[in-house]
Amino acid sequence: MQIKPPQLAGVLQKGLAPVYFLSGDEPQQVGELADLIRKSAKQSDYLSREIFFADKNFDWRQLNAASETLSIFADKKIIDLKLAGTPGLDGGKALTAYCQRLPEDTLLLISMGKINKESQKSSWFQAIDKVGCIIQVWPLSGQDLIRWIQERMQKRGIVPDPGAVKLLADRVEGNLLAAAQEIEKLYVLYGAGKLSSQQIIEVVADSSRYDVFKLVESALAGHADKVLKILSSLKAEDASPVLVLWALVREARILISYKAAKSQNEKDSLLRNQGGWGERKQWLELSSKRLSYTELNQILVLGAKADRQIKGQQQGDAWETLLEGCLGLVSVSLMDKTG
Repeated sequence: MQIKPPQLAGVLQKGLAPVYFLSGDEPQQVGELADLIRKSAKQSDYLSREIFFADKNFDWRQLNAASETLSIFADKKIIDLKLAGTPGLDGGKALTAYCQRLPEDTLLLISMGKINKESQKSSWFQAIDKVGCIIQVWPLSGQDLIRWIQERMQKRGIVPDPGAVKLLADRVEGNLLAAAQEIEKLYVLYGAGKLSSQQIIEVVADSSRYDVFKLVESALAGHADKVLKILSSLKAEDASPVLVLWALVREARILISYKAAKSQNEKDSLLRNQGGWGERKQWLELSSKRLSYTELNQILVLGAKADRQIKGQQQGDAWETLLEGCLGLVSVSLMDKTG
């Protein structure tokens, strides 16, 4: 059965399929659909999960072994199979055989990038279509993108005017990960409630000079001097320290999750969901090796301190605390830069 992304929630309410197949080059949508399936499965007592990353060297016998092995506690199980590309001859045979002999109390969740028309005619794809649920994700544009942004804002309690939504849609140019990040920034700055076009323009204007994302990117890349320059510029331009705080804490939490994901062989999934491509992927990898859990947690502590200072609940300069936190990402102490 093939359905469109908006139909998934309704389909899940009617019951779980034994196999789900997600494909598309839009990681934000694919990740959220997978999360929705896993959440629904958990509510139906699928409490165990095995994750496999199937590249060209993957041993497809692992899929068969996982389907035949009960978890230690005999829970219902999710097999989370992430394809690096088409499964190839061996993978195609393994997936076809799996669909022909569906194991009990097991849900197979497959995700991959965009699938071509030739693969959609294959035996393995047809086998999944016969017993499971196939969802192909396409980039959003026009009214579909505007609708997605509106729904995302509503979940945050943001009530935008029509012009505000159009402005944001034009800015992100179909990049849903960027749209999600922008909405989080707006929520941090303005909270729930009405949102005007002027408020969007003000945030866009700040970003066009020295974006806070450039700040944390420079920190991850180890460029202490650039961190000092950008942070000084943001302060001089009366940028909101709340936005800087959000970006700093968010990056520290992503790194903590990344270090944990590496130990569980789940880092590729996290990179897709967090937009970890190109140079950013390299920065996350290097920073995760450079920074310990203790150092990352200290950045969160500094974030909490800056938050209290911004709110007037603690004495001190929030910008100095934010500088200390940003230099923490670089692994440079404030004393090193001033002493």
